[in-house]
Amino acid sequence: MEGRVRRIILNPSMRIAALYDIHANLPALEAVLEELRHAKVDQIVVGGDVLPGPMPVETMERLRELDISAQFIVGNGDREVLAATRGSESKTLPQFALDAIRWNAERLGEQHKQWLASWPKTLALEIDGLGKVLFCHATPRDDNEIFTRLTAEDRLLSIFAGLDAAVVVCGHTHMQFDRQVGNVRVVNAGSVGMRFGEPGADWLLLGPASVELRFTPYDVAKADACIRATGYPQTEAFDILRPPDAAKMLELYARAELK
Repeated sequence: MEGRVRRIILNPSMRIAALYDIHANLPALEAVLEELRHAKVDQIVVGGDVLPGPMPVETMERLRELDISAQFIVGNGDREVLAATRGSESKTLPQFALDAIRWNAERLGEQHKQWLASWPKTLALEIDGLGKVLFCHATPRDDNEIFTRLTAEDRLLSIFAGLDAAVVVCGHTHMQFDRQVGNVRVVNAGSVGMRFGEPGADWLLLGPASVELRFTPYDVAKADACIRATGYPQTEAFDILRPPDAAKMLELYARAELK
């Protein structure tokens, strides 16, 4: 996986949905997929961190059977779950994260492992009216770096300078934004499965010549009941009824960003 870039040329008039940080929340994914049908989306980019989460196998199988063309890139969560299937996950992660990662790893079949291992680190698409768009999980150089809409531009210039892209789409921090860094437009798609702030699912719609931050409500009470029935070890922390406060998460990220 490491260092691979996939480049694809599409029909430039296509509408592309970017779905990031699903975290095996199948009900949230289903709600977004239903909205994509109404939005007449032609292509999906899944931007990493399909895992870990409470419904890993069910979520991966749903993505494998999509009737819309889809491309996938790897996130830090996917990478660690795959590593855990080999016993080589990062032992420096906090125990709660290791518990979730190992629980997911134990449930994957060989076909899921092979599929995860095939996902590249980044993906480049040419989109009408936007130019070349680079999809990465966190930043183009690192799938685990943290920055937000509040991060000072001078701290980001070296990361995004020299890229052969007009737009970079990222995720990882579960918070949407659309900002400029030097000559590059940087857009965070937010999280489908673990949104911060108001309960619901975030995603991104691109092209032609437009970028739209999208939000999809879904029945979080019903989804919560399904999640609690899975036996997932981080069920209490995976609180889609009362997600973490966005302002508090920005404060936490400010202490951790780019370290």
